[in-house]
Amino acid sequence: MRRHLPLNALRAFEASARLLSFTRAGMELRVTQTAISHQVKQLEDLLGTSLFRRLPRGLVLTDEGLALLPVLSDALDRIGAAIDRIEAKGAREVVTVGCVTTFATGWLLQRVDRFKRAHPYIDLRLLTNNNRVDIAGDGLDLALRFGDGSWHGTEAIHLLSAPLSPVCCPDAADRLRKPSDLAQEFLLRSYRAEEWPLWFAVAGAPCPKIQGPIFDSSVAMAEAAARGVGVGLVPIAMFENELATGRLLRPFAAEVPAGSYWLTWLKSREVTPGMRAFRDWLLETLRTEASEVEDAVAPAPRRKIKTKARPKPRTKTKRR
Repeated sequence: MRRHLPLNALRAFEASARLLSFTRAGMELRVTQTAISHQVKQLEDLLGTSLFRRLPRGLVLTDEGLALLPVLSDALDRIGAAIDRIEAKGAREVVTVGCVTTFATGWLLQRVDRFKRAHPYIDLRLLTNNNRVDIAGDGLDLALRFGDGSWHGTEAIHLLSAPLSPVCCPDAADRLRKPSDLAQEFLLRSYRAEEWPLWFAVAGAPCPKIQGPIFDSSVAMAEAAARGVGVGLVPIAMFENELATGRLLRPFAAEVPAGSYWLTWLKSREVTPGMRAFRDWLLETLRTEASEVEDAVAPAPRRKIKTKARPKPRTKTKRR
């Protein structure tokens, strides 16, 4: 029914409703007060309801007018913004990315400015979540999520592994000498109940009864650990800043593989240029950083040490 939308009448109503005056609306739209009043009346006749109560001292919106105004204002603002961008720099593409909060705060937000500089005509819209996401229902183009890569109806590209390891505040770290000492601490846990038992199995210690608080976000769990609430089990690679500053400490080196971070999108979704640009930038950034780490930890090549050649021993000749 879009072909039947009375756009001039809708603009006239929106301006009149916002300014509560046909006269001021006419001045804004550069038409007469009579033209505005006539267009609004046409819209009311089309809808079969009054949008204003016309009083001697001005206009008052009816319930129907109050319902229509915010929707119409938002639509006109978005149309105007799109036209402004096209006129200024050419068409832009909006890419909406859902991202598990831990990956957003631990990796993406520190690098997203690089993507903006590389792709100035792509507007990145970032929506964080606790790893429970509905790509279609949430209106996402792409989703960065944690798991095993098996999500029905989606394409998935592996980004990086995220093994779990305990973290705690400095005071708690002073009390921990061996993994079995964790039995005396509050163990903070996620909704994945198997994580602590798996870690204790890797660490070679019996798993105590886990009774600590349950978190749906590793970010919240790490913050609780930093505040001394207990010991958290988190994807250690996502908390490098906190470990570097000493706000969190890692009492034991043992790690347990529990999943990875993946870039996903619906198989039924056509990949747009903006989606492809974000995907390629993400993969290239991860490859580059992994290569830099490998170069940093690689042993330096041994230098060949030049040695002086030993002089050949002189042979004695017999006198004849």
